[in-house]
Amino acid sequence: MSIDLERELKSEQNKNVSEYINKVLSLIEKEEINEAEAAWITKETVDGFREHVNPGFLEYRKTVTEGGQFAAVEWSDNGSCFKDVNGKEYIDCLGGFGIYNVGHRNPKVVKAVTDQLKRQALHSQDLLDPLRAMLAKILADITPGDLKYAFFTNSGTESVEAALKLAKMYSERTTFISTTRAFHGKSLGSLSGTAKGMFRKPFLPLIPGFRHVPFGDIDMMRKTFEVCAAVGEDVAAVLLEPIQGEGGIILPPENYLKQVRELCDQYGSLLIFDEVQTGMGRTGKMFAAELYEVVPDIICLAKAFGGGVMPAGAVVATENVFNSWFDNPFMHTTTFGGNPLACAAAIATIGVLIEEKLPERAAEVGAYFLEELKKAAKGHEDKVQEIRGQGLMIGIEFHQDEIGYDVSKGMFDRGVLVAGTLINSKTIRIEPALTISYDEVDKVVSTFKEVLVQINA
Repeated sequence: MSIDLERELKSEQNKNVSEYINKVLSLIEKEEINEAEAAWITKETVDGFREHVNPGFLEYRKTVTEGGQFAAVEWSDNGSCFKDVNGKEYIDCLGGFGIYNVGHRNPKVVKAVTDQLKRQALHSQDLLDPLRAMLAKILADITPGDLKYAFFTNSGTESVEAALKLAKMYSERTTFISTTRAFHGKSLGSLSGTAKGMFRKPFLPLIPGFRHVPFGDIDMMRKTFEVCAAVGEDVAAVLLEPIQGEGGIILPPENYLKQVRELCDQYGSLLIFDEVQTGMGRTGKMFAAELYEVVPDIICLAKAFGGGVMPAGAVVATENVFNSWFDNPFMHTTTFGGNPLACAAAIATIGVLIEEKLPERAAEVGAYFLEELKKAAKGHEDKVQEIRGQGLMIGIEFHQDEIGYDVSKGMFDRGVLVAGTLINSKTIRIEPALTISYDEVDKVVSTFKEVLVQINA
């Protein structure tokens, strides 16, 4: 091919790409789209996933698929709901896997981010950025016990990675105890703590030194500590979700977390609470650690930390633990973690949670929701095995995966989004915005009851 022809083809390609970009941007700009535009967006979305993202999603998201095409392509959201590109509204009880604690596009969070965006989006990386300092101070004030210093991340798995590195530098120990059904993320370090074999096997060997014990079994936890000490592999830290989210909304037995704390103290090990899903008011307290009156040495945050507007996460640790990073703060860094937009979102989110008493509301509405779901399931014990939860973190476990799928599909078709958990596929989660109204709760419950009546066990 000649140079001139190559340039001509490249020029034509760039022209086509520019035209496509301008069309996409013009659609983003519109407050309302017409039927033809909605159809074009749907086709481009499905084709794009099939050809350029990952065709597996078209099969995996089959609860929202109809006739080989997506029945819903997300387009807008507000409050406790979102709309698809055709204007159908759904009550969001998946909540982006628990990120919309203060609701979809909470106006105070959106305002904080847009106000910051007008002045500065990202920081230079060299000067001191003020919002990071201010957010760290707020976290020191609201987290339990003597947690004091914060490191900011972009996601939950990054928060867990940072916590593991903190624990290693603190004691130079390399053994970690995690639990069965645990989910801590999918980067190599956090995946080493995650329990599901399907996610782990393709990447073995993972980070050495991780041991898994049954969640809630304090005797096995104690024996593992004893064995590790006996063979000279002292435990650096125990990594736990106070309530297991992806494992199927599994609550700890009474006093279990306190006993784990005591074991950590006895053996000079750290306790890391992964509150990526339980934090920011979800369980009826700002942090689940407060529910169980246990103070960890390190707490991991993400998901709802950015208010459902910005990707944001944090690791907060005691000064005693964090000071191993004082001499060289570049031992662990991230380009975008703690950026001004994310910090603005997190600061506003915490403000909304406190001012509107959303953790308290989660406890109140969650208790009502849980009771009403249990009432709706009466007479369907052949399908529903158990309904459990804390605050607005509720799991509905079925006897078979297929029943859970049918319920999810049936509820979606009727305008309610739920989904299974990653570790326990028989359980669907209920994690709506903490702002969900009682009328919306009643609609979800009535939909659940209607679907249960219509499906066959």
